[in-house]
Amino acid sequence: MATITELEKIVPQVRRDIVRMVHAVNSGHPGGSLGCVEFLVSLYFNVMKHNPQPFSMDGKEEDFFFLSNGHISPVFYSVLSRSGYFPVKELSTFRKLNTRLQGHPTTHEGLPGVRVASGSLGQGMSVAIGAALTKKLNKDNSIVYSLHGDGELQEGQIWEAAMYAAAKKVDNIISTVDMNGQQIDGSTDQVLPMGSLKAKFEAFGWDVIDLPEGNNVSAIVAALNKAKEHTGKGKPVMILMKTEMGNGVDFMMHSHKWHGVAPNDEQLANALSQNAETLGDY
Repeated sequence: MATITELEKIVPQVRRDIVRMVHAVNSGHPGGSLGCVEFLVSLYFNVMKHNPQPFSMDGKEEDFFFLSNGHISPVFYSVLSRSGYFPVKELSTFRKLNTRLQGHPTTHEGLPGVRVASGSLGQGMSVAIGAALTKKLNKDNSIVYSLHGDGELQEGQIWEAAMYAAAKKVDNIISTVDMNGQQIDGSTDQVLPMGSLKAKFEAFGWDVIDLPEGNNVSAIVAALNKAKEHTGKGKPVMILMKTEMGNGVDFMMHSHKWHGVAPNDEQLANALSQNAETLGDY
């Protein structure tokens, strides 16, 4: 388990990985990836019980994580590699021909750490609930985690899944919504205002935990541990995490425009200069 200080040292290296991967192929989604760095680093290096080697799809007695908003694969791949699932040097194959690191996570090439193809928005919560129910049937007390974009919650399947999880008392799941307020066409309020997500999930029967500092590893670890304390009590658990899209790269922040745009050479150099190398680039 990494300390808070160690987590804070991993964060800038993951940011470097993200911008380098997307720049190399002039393709990918840096904005949302950068906004969720602290969350995934905290989850994989401090909170979650998991075994990178040998990786098992069954994952008995292990916690599971499902990335529902699969377009932020750069941060997912970086954290998986940095936590030991596959060699860091494989990050250089991102989105290239015959790579295991597709633009959205897939399973057909057998990439360790990926248990479901994702990126078709709205589906990840349903998958996570199925995995959580399977663990219950197998008397496995591990926890299933999932991550979702706030724009993704405009998909109806999310609310069907939320209703089902509460009705069936799926209390071994902790879902998190990345509330960066941005999506591909603009702010979430401009595209489709969703009102109070806290009120909605509570009305659907979930325990809801607010995380206003979603780019602070100390706050994230505290919120995740609090969420773990709420499991096993008859309700699914939701963390509403406020983040900044493009966090850690100043010219990418505060705008939806970096949702799916790669930095050019000059912008890459600028982004890297804002994040010192800590673990070694690939």
